[in-house]
Amino acid sequence: MNEAHYKILFRGELIPGASADAVKNNLAQLFKTDRARIERLFGASEVALKRHLHSDEADRYLAALRRAGVHAHKEPEQLQLQLQALADEPAANQAQMNCPKCGHTQPQHEQCSACGIVIAKFLARQAQQAREVSPPATADSQSPYAPPQATLEMPLESHGELRVFSVQGRIGRLRYLAWSLVVMVAVAGLFGIAAIVAAISKPVGLLLMALLAIAALVINVQIGVQRLHDIGMSGWLLLLNLVPVIGVFVPLLMIVIPGKRGPNRYGPPQPANSLAVKALAALWLLLVIGGVLVAITVPAATQYLHRAG
Repeated sequence: MNEAHYKILFRGELIPGASADAVKNNLAQLFKTDRARIERLFGASEVALKRHLHSDEADRYLAALRRAGVHAHKEPEQLQLQLQALADEPAANQAQMNCPKCGHTQPQHEQCSACGIVIAKFLARQAQQAREVSPPATADSQSPYAPPQATLEMPLESHGELRVFSVQGRIGRLRYLAWSLVVMVAVAGLFGIAAIVAAISKPVGLLLMALLAIAALVINVQIGVQRLHDIGMSGWLLLLNLVPVIGVFVPLLMIVIPGKRGPNRYGPPQPANSLAVKALAALWLLLVIGGVLVAITVPAATQYLHRAG
């Protein structure tokens, strides 16, 4: 008995939480082609990305597409042909043909029912291209319908776009510390200016301080949500900060737990940390450690001096 063959079908569906722009970049890298060709996949109602696959091969293609952020499914080709034969019995007596482009088998017709090409025009264009001297095909000129050439078992190496003022995307532990330090220093400086304004006009100064507090809260929430996305968790877990006792450990866990290296449901991983990010993260940790040491040693030293006096 012949083994069943499958085809991979794609209807433009994305995995929940995946960014359309990031997914298209992932597919362009996976299929070794450009964004323009990938855009065509999302304009069609349904596209057959690959045909004539064994079951395990089809599962490998589906896994690679899921890692890229899209939802596809496999469908038995033999079953489809049987259903087509039952629905259109007169067509079974007609002469069969194979599409010169996609290999689809169908009754003789001037147009392919799978990929939609006009057979005569396609053959004429192929013959003309064969007579012309053309440069070797590059990766950018390959069809997006060709099988993926990347290693399917390896995660995609594309990176997401960094956006501070957003709840979309992902950031790692060091970038989370660096951005938090920059926000803290900026807010402290602006609060100093607001204090000077308050000395001149108290209502205006208090209004500026309130606006600064709200802006700092919003930015810290956006940064925290991106950090949780990197771990693979929902940003709503930031509300645990409001729970007594538990809220004390949430920031610590956000600093300790590493993010996933490859893409997850919130998008591809962040770019590599720059030297400035590493320096700011180290400075943040030194400030925290220094503050803890001061909080411990100053009261003890004060108590000792009081007893000695």
